[in-house]
Amino acid sequence: MAQKAKTVYVCSDCGYESAKWYGCCPGCGEWNTMSETFKAPENPKKNVREPSHVFSSEVQRINEITCDSEIRYKTGLSELDRVLGGGIVKGSLVLLSGDPGIGKSTILLQICQFLGQTLKILYVSGEESAHQIKLRADRLGVSTDNLSVFCETDVQIISEYMRSSKPDLVIIDSIQTMNFTELNSSLGSVAQVRECTNCLMQAAKSLNIPTIVVGHVNKDGNIAGPKVLEHIVDAVLYFEGERHLSYRILRAVKNRYGSTNEIGVFEMKDNGLSEVENPSQMMISGRPNNTSGSCVACLMEGSRPILAEVQALVSSSGYGNPRRTANGFDYNRLAMLLAVLEKRAGYFYGNTDVYINVVGGLKLDEPASDLSVALALISSLKDVPIRDDVIAFGEIGLGGEIRSIGSCEARIKEAVRLGFTKCIVPYHNYKNLNNSVKASAEIVPARTIRAAFEAATD
Repeated sequence: MAQKAKTVYVCSDCGYESAKWYGCCPGCGEWNTMSETFKAPENPKKNVREPSHVFSSEVQRINEITCDSEIRYKTGLSELDRVLGGGIVKGSLVLLSGDPGIGKSTILLQICQFLGQTLKILYVSGEESAHQIKLRADRLGVSTDNLSVFCETDVQIISEYMRSSKPDLVIIDSIQTMNFTELNSSLGSVAQVRECTNCLMQAAKSLNIPTIVVGHVNKDGNIAGPKVLEHIVDAVLYFEGERHLSYRILRAVKNRYGSTNEIGVFEMKDNGLSEVENPSQMMISGRPNNTSGSCVACLMEGSRPILAEVQALVSSSGYGNPRRTANGFDYNRLAMLLAVLEKRAGYFYGNTDVYINVVGGLKLDEPASDLSVALALISSLKDVPIRDDVIAFGEIGLGGEIRSIGSCEARIKEAVRLGFTKCIVPYHNYKNLNNSVKASAEIVPARTIRAAFEAATD
């Protein structure tokens, strides 16, 4: 009679194994590191001293390995294909995560309509019934005959069905609802998530079936479950955005088959998610004219330049401690810029409240946006508007100098395409620009913050 797998508790720091759970690991003394797992029974008939001459795979020289062109499935959404590196790779395991209600299940059902024209798709749901999925599919206009819905939570049954039916694409919604029957832990626990993902990974790789797994997030915004979950999968995608805003940003934090610097921009509508092919136009639309405290910045998301409006409001403080608030911009970097403006440029903010807001929900997380934020702050302080056709980008050092940035030509070309006629750039970047780029618009090299502000208001 075959023995059952034994449940053990393993420390994630030192690897100490125990038959029962401890709050403090007896091996290393760390707290809350014991996680439940199962250990396969040993075969008593096996002679461990006898060497084995059977190898599961053969050793090959690197030059003898042939690398055929990888097969990618287009999803019908160019923004999603951009993030994936060109499409879904056959045999890959993709993890899609995001906040509740952000649109994870919506975008997966939408791609089923396009992929269902040529592929056989299996949609496994552990959260919703088949009737609920049908209601969402009708709202999104999904009516393909090649889409099959399987409401099951036992991952072993799902793996066996994958081996018997052999679909072309499998969607698991979600991994936290899957159950590995040989474990006694509850759904969504560390051990359950890890073993369920391992089981799906083995099925996807052995059958060469691309699998998309939906993952929940915890209160900190990280993927719920063990960190090894992100190491197992081939790609990790994050859906970002505020629930009260209609725009969503899809970002790749890991991708074995493409770049992790690309993003996709979507807009949530009544009939699902729609692509935003021109995010820059979307971010700066509705910008007020001749209003102080507004400047346009340009940030690079991979190879794509995106323009965003930075708004600043400087008002007199009625309390002893002035207030500083930043939405979409790093608070510590705002404090540094205010100190540089006071010490090096002569603009005093000691008795004023300062508010910074990036329109559209974007986050300016690169130093190239320093100059735009500084010009918006000075414009609001002096109540002098910046010209509507002016865009500025550059990094500000502690000495008040404007330092060079990367991808300057790509930023200028995007700004010119959207109608900006004057670009304020760092002086060292200006020397390396091509003559064709210099002729496309009025390019103003700036060394100091004061010189940049005079050029922006001239």
